Amino acid sequence: MTFEEYVLTRGPALVRLARLLLADDHRADDLVQEVLAKAYPRWARIARADDPDRYVRRMLVNARNSWWRRAVRRREISLAGVDALPASPSGVDSADRDALWQLVAALPARQRAALVLRYYEDLDDAAIAEILGCSAVTVRTHVMRGIAALRAKVGPAGFPSALPMRSKP
Repeated sequence: MTFEEYVLTRGPALVRLARLLLADDHRADDLVQEVLAKAYPRWARIARADDPDRYVRRMLVNARNSWWRRAVRRREISLAGVDALPASPSGVDSADRDALWQLVAALPARQRAALVLRYYEDLDDAAIAEILGCSAVTVRTHVMRGIAALRAKVGPAGFPSALPMRSKP
């Protein structure tokens, strides 16, 4: 697969992933562009890898983490205009979905990344561990703590159907 073919087929999915990780459309577009610019000169090596998509996702997560480390880039998360949210689960209206997304956006970066990669990208623990650069046990811990934090904020009278149950790998 050529670089151009990859960008045409996987580009929109990378932008959606970046929007979920950053919760800012414009910065997500910039992040994907930056990652693809770094991937282009190395594309022959990346394409020979077992799963080039996993490699580029990891580049995206790493670049996102680097952006957050830079003090100049730090600012409040703006959720206005986020249109890349996954389809609503049955029984959850858009107001509940927006409220849930705000709670997810407030999670620590590693927990949010683990939840997005697990429930939006539908990756298993091993794939997420490779992307985040940690062990599968750490991934499960991030997911468990993220869901626990969401459930604690939502409470029993909230919209519990929107929160996934802890699944065994």
